[in-house]
Amino acid sequence: MNAREVGLLAQEVTARWAADPGSGVVWAGDHEGRRGVRLRQEGRDFTTVWFAVGERTLAVEDYAFTAPPPGEREEAFRQCLARNLSGRRLHFALDRHGDLVLVGRVPLGEVDEAELGLLLGEAHEAIALALPTLIAAVRRSGASS
Repeated sequence: MNAREVGLLAQEVTARWAADPGSGVVWAGDHEGRRGVRLRQEGRDFTTVWFAVGERTLAVEDYAFTAPPPGEREEAFRQCLARNLSGRRLHFALDRHGDLVLVGRVPLGEVDEAELGLLLGEAHEAIALALPTLIAAVRRSGASS
């Protein structure tokens, strides 16, 4: 698939997800050159997964957690690094603001409807599993300061 085809596929598939009341997806649309999918998330109201089609890859990003304050970062970063071992497609990283995000890249030739579903599912699961642990780590660290 080329970039145009992947972009059209992402629009079609995510629109179907948004139209399906049982999918958990509450919005799908374009914003600033990326395709976003917002879905219900345990532990917080929603999470939004962003897809950006590049020349050779589909980039995926999902905001995970605000930058932990100084003195509380070590445990939060440790938790994320430990979780990176279990992710196949997505991994925790720091964005330019120091916030924790899930990121990944998939070669365009590997993108199909099933892969988009796997990416969305992995993002949802990673956030659902990591968020309570990250919140607890920051609270524990803050309580011991």
